[in-house]
Amino acid sequence: MDRRWQRVSRWGVALVWIAVVAFGCSGAPRSALLFVSNEGDGTVSVIDLATRSVVATVEVGKRPRGLGLSPDGSRLYVALGAEDAIGVVDTERLTLVEKIDAGSDPEAFAVHPETGHLYVSNEDEGTATVLNPASGEHLAVIPVGIEPEGVACSPRGDRVLVTAESTSTVHVIAVPEHEEVGVVLVGARPREAAFTPDGERAYVTSEIAGEVALLDLERGEIAKKVKLEGTEAKPKGVVLLAERGELFVTTGRGNSIEVLDAETLEHRASIPVGKRVWGLTASPDGRLLFSADGLDDAVSVVDVETRERIEQIPVGERPWGLVALAR
Repeated sequence: MDRRWQRVSRWGVALVWIAVVAFGCSGAPRSALLFVSNEGDGTVSVIDLATRSVVATVEVGKRPRGLGLSPDGSRLYVALGAEDAIGVVDTERLTLVEKIDAGSDPEAFAVHPETGHLYVSNEDEGTATVLNPASGEHLAVIPVGIEPEGVACSPRGDRVLVTAESTSTVHVIAVPEHEEVGVVLVGARPREAAFTPDGERAYVTSEIAGEVALLDLERGEIAKKVKLEGTEAKPKGVVLLAERGELFVTTGRGNSIEVLDAETLEHRASIPVGKRVWGLTASPDGRLLFSADGLDDAVSVVDVETRERIEQIPVGERPWGLVALAR
């Protein structure tokens, strides 16, 4: 071979390898991450969903429960009930960067999809605090029922729901007015809420009543409700997969995820998972569900299509909340 062509050939190969390496470093997609709050040991476990293994453990503070992500995914927020604060974790570096005053005993919260403001339930004060995480400013403090817990923000960002455990009520807050515009009486000890995609209805789990209710928010009333079978069923976490027309509900000491028809609330299936199952979330593609198995110190992985638990991943002590981040 002519030496000139040898040199050209070698340069060509080198350039190809440079391109491959450059693409591998900057263009290859990163895996989705699952964040899990561990109430017992004050940490957040970080699970790589490609390998389904824990890749980091972040120490965040005392009694972490509710989790949420900033609209751009750059920040993970953690409710630290025993510190009256929201912890802020950088989702790239996986480190705690800040703690923000959130009012007394923050239990859970929702992140507004546009402004990024946090709507926080203050359990021992019977209020909801509206927090700007960028400035730390409290924009409003809204009286709600006794022992507020679950918080949900509508897809349009025009309404926020707060469940109040001791008064068995769901409080409807208008945004941006930050005023209560309705109260719906539900079953005993409501825990979580989840909106339908149009924002006109919402599902609410009631732990002591063993019920799941579908609320008509325009009418301010319960449209449908169902009592879950089994004396051990204590509904807590709730996830709607609208494209499947299915609602998934964790049952606490019932140790299962119940599958309901999203429109009729008819029971479709029961999926056994771990002990004392609390939080629930779906993978970004909706193919998997993840439940926080509080007494197993683990997270169950459920295949949505087959309705089977396919794995259990050890995490920290007493996992409570979960949220997934697409990368």
